[in-house]
Amino acid sequence: MSQPLFLLSFRHRDELAAVLSRAGWRAIAARRASGLEARFIASGATVAVVDARGAFDDGLAAVQALAEPAQSNASALLVLLSRGDIARLDTLYAAGATHYLASPFGDQEFGQALRFAARHADRLAAGWRGEGGVAAASMAWRFSDGVLHMGSGLAGVSAGARTAGALYRRLDAEGRRAAREAFRRLRDGSDATAFTHRLPGSGEPVAHHLQRLPGGIAGTIEALAPAAGGRRRFRDPLTGLADAGEARRWIAAAVRRGAGTCLLLVSVNRFEMVNAAYGRATGDALLKAAARRVERLAEDVGGRRTLVARMAGASFLVGVAPGLAAERARLLAEHIVDAMARPFMPDAEPVSVGCRIGGVIAGEGEDDPIEMLRRASAALAEARIQDSAPIRLLSGSEAVAAGREERLAVDIRTALAQDEIDILFQPQVAVATGEIVGVEALARWRHPVLGELGAEMLFAAAERSDHIVQLSEHIQRRAIAEAAAWPAALAGLRLSVNIVAADIGRPGFAEHFLAIVDAAGFSRSRMTVELTESGLINDLNAAADLLAALRAGGCRVAIDDFGTGYSSLAYLKALPLDYLKIDKKLSEDIAGSSRDRVVVHGVIEMARSLDLGVIAEGVETEEQLALLAEAGCTYCQGFLFAMPLTSAELAALIDSQE
Repeated sequence: MSQPLFLLSFRHRDELAAVLSRAGWRAIAARRASGLEARFIASGATVAVVDARGAFDDGLAAVQALAEPAQSNASALLVLLSRGDIARLDTLYAAGATHYLASPFGDQEFGQALRFAARHADRLAAGWRGEGGVAAASMAWRFSDGVLHMGSGLAGVSAGARTAGALYRRLDAEGRRAAREAFRRLRDGSDATAFTHRLPGSGEPVAHHLQRLPGGIAGTIEALAPAAGGRRRFRDPLTGLADAGEARRWIAAAVRRGAGTCLLLVSVNRFEMVNAAYGRATGDALLKAAARRVERLAEDVGGRRTLVARMAGASFLVGVAPGLAAERARLLAEHIVDAMARPFMPDAEPVSVGCRIGGVIAGEGEDDPIEMLRRASAALAEARIQDSAPIRLLSGSEAVAAGREERLAVDIRTALAQDEIDILFQPQVAVATGEIVGVEALARWRHPVLGELGAEMLFAAAERSDHIVQLSEHIQRRAIAEAAAWPAALAGLRLSVNIVAADIGRPGFAEHFLAIVDAAGFSRSRMTVELTESGLINDLNAAADLLAALRAGGCRVAIDDFGTGYSSLAYLKALPLDYLKIDKKLSEDIAGSSRDRVVVHGVIEMARSLDLGVIAEGVETEEQLALLAEAGCTYCQGFLFAMPLTSAELAALIDSQE
């Protein structure tokens, strides 16, 4: 059977469809752009052709609509344009086109352009099935006639800086030295050479192959084997999440393990409007913040086995390995929708975007990752055209309506009444000595149907049901009471508990909280109160007054997840603090590129200059710990030291270290 190809032509549909048919393609041809994304996905084509001749603006809009589904589904996007529109190629490139052909052209030239586009798609698809590393086409570049052409894998070089020098400046110092030597060899007469360096963004070792061309030079990046016992991971340079290639490998491995793999494709609404209104820098900041919200919720449900990746533009993929019930997948999707509906704060001005989600749960015997994500893309396309339902989740071949939030809103009342909420404690370790000096109290919900749910879902359900204040106080009371009953071996540990934005507005909250501490018999001097950056957005002055009252009462105070918001420096100036808890993304970044390390060093140095202790969250590797210690970080917590523990497990851990 001939290979399908999707064609959109506003003026020449029938003529082009006939040419395609003679060339052996099965054309799914359209003349209007309505329902474009859904029709392309349903076609099953890996090559899309947009004929923008004589209709450039309409063609550009079509490219923008098809860019995300084309990249997510490992497809090529070929644009046909008039010779007079060549000057606008940068606009098409920025919109997401992968290939172009300018008129006049003959049937043979058109056919060759399609062959090139199809090979590009084949190389992308190879990465889906685990047949290699990053697709060669996506990690290649060519500089000729003063123009730099880059594959899609070389993200992070802005449209205004697409020069050979921009690629060079992304290398670290060692990589630049190696690059200079390689280019010297080319100038001295070599036709081809290579050098090795670290990949910007991920730090992975790569070989960079260079070849002289008539009037230019070409480069291809080859991923090298990981270190012994390790595995290559490729990161999106903007958000730090896994990139599309890493996502494809994860999907292929997950579906091989059996039925139940869940994919959620999340698309941020109105992102192009944010870019247009506020500029690309603000748009990038919004995507980073959106990535953190999605990442936290995904880990809250699926744990460390959950994948969160940036697929293309403003779309993210959440992948949960086999074993997650369909009901929990729907619940995760609903919480992501709620989280994305909360305002973001670029440039101290709230911006609301929201999102749509298309999801799929793998059925028995399903082993094709390309088809699985294609169905997720189709579900997302349906969600985008539904006014009332932002989620479209497919289980096998049937659509399943989302709608478990009301149930959880009821269940939270039962959870509070029947003591279904447990408290765990994650150790905080002094970097200089390795001694456990404190713990953070974390909540876990033992839901009778859905199993264990983390704090993100617990608090989201409580907020929806107007039980957020009751839940916050319940956890504070439980954690303080448990700590007050600790054995003598734990008597020196500090306890950190969280307060929420709703607590800030409660009249007399500081006195009420201190009374809870005193009634439990726990020492105020061992108590730390943490407030997340998101809880500071509404009323910074009220937050400052509350934290000052708690400090005056003998407690210490901290900002949690520092570095994830937009007004971090304003918080440092306005709030009376003892600690900064830097977000786990900063802990990960310190093992990234040299630029990442400079940012993390700057945050830590700034905190120390203000006489603040620094607690790094999410520390998982010895490398991160060593670099944080070198930067002057005071305390760390994370899986490298211990998972969240019960009081008994915590006491056993302390005993084992003595």
